[in-house]
Amino acid sequence: MNDETRPPANEEPTDHLSAGGGGWLILALLVVVLALLIDRYRSPAERPIIPRGDLSDAEKTQIEIFNEASPSVVHITTSSLQQLSDFSVTERPEGTGTGFIWSEDGYIVTNFHVVRPSVKSGGHMFVTLADNASYNAEIVGYEPAYDVAVLKIDVGNRRLKTIPLGTSSDLQVGQNVYAIGSPFGLDQTLTTGVISGLGRELESETGRIFDVIQTDAAINPGNSGGPLLDSAGRLIGVNTAIYSPSGASSGVGFAVPVDAVTRAVPDLIDYGVNQRPVLGIDPFTDSQFNMLKRYEGFPVLEGVLIQSVVDGMGAAAAGMRGTRIELGEAKSGDLIVGINDRPITDSASLFDELDRYKPGDKVTVTVWRDGKQVQLEVVLQSASNR
Repeated sequence: MNDETRPPANEEPTDHLSAGGGGWLILALLVVVLALLIDRYRSPAERPIIPRGDLSDAEKTQIEIFNEASPSVVHITTSSLQQLSDFSVTERPEGTGTGFIWSEDGYIVTNFHVVRPSVKSGGHMFVTLADNASYNAEIVGYEPAYDVAVLKIDVGNRRLKTIPLGTSSDLQVGQNVYAIGSPFGLDQTLTTGVISGLGRELESETGRIFDVIQTDAAINPGNSGGPLLDSAGRLIGVNTAIYSPSGASSGVGFAVPVDAVTRAVPDLIDYGVNQRPVLGIDPFTDSQFNMLKRYEGFPVLEGVLIQSVVDGMGAAAAGMRGTRIELGEAKSGDLIVGINDRPITDSASLFDELDRYKPGDKVTVTVWRDGKQVQLEVVLQSASNR
């Protein structure tokens, strides 16, 4: 090599394939080849894990509702006493259900039909909280007309978590709802759906329940007595039954409206019976009346229409009329439009007005009958006398 082609002594070689640069390139190629070989010979059962990203807003809402309410939901097991002979009694399991904490000091609300066998036979009831703490429970009171019962557990100084109370008078078909319960003994189970109907009547084991909420949220055996919640996490009903020939959820479940529960439970806790004053009628629900108005041509568009009158109660004694069949045609019953000169526009205003009185009080009920107003004197009686 002559001097013209030899690099100066103080300059580095400029060949990019020098030992250093070529080494890194070779290493990168080896890594790529190794990755290809690993991918080629990987087991077909192995799959890459893909990050899911953020939860949707709907999922976050459901999770929050469950996390807030589930500590207030309890699992109930019952037993009954069976007389085998004059000298022998045995105790047998009856079933399971759900309930929820009504007050911090241990009052529990559930369906009456959940605890009915134990109550009637003198059997035992046990309440298991969300943290698996279990307590013996005593019956405090029950109202079969609403399929509601109140139990009490002794939790000492412990303060229990309750569910916020909502209202059921302003519910709308299509609202999202959430049910928490113990279907088939599997406690702390969440199901979701919508309100699919309002103002239903339900024939229960204990009688007819009015103004029931219908939902397509799955309600299976064991869900009875659990809470039905709205999208704000408030209690709007108590799950009570399903409509299903097979006994499993078929998309038609029912819940007692919370407005009825909040009227009954305080009396059950204080007196053991529902002492609220009643007229002694079974009214049509507001939604049913709204439908009837389209066909009957009521000149009065607000009030509470009587479906039937309960024998032996104040309304029957005063001569109030229920809806009846005359000459093959349905004839509307009395439409209640006022009590003691205060207007009655719907079921809520009727119950609110009756709550101003006590059993034994006499009130003047104004009804619309045969195209004119009629006033009747009715002695109120306790709901427990029904």
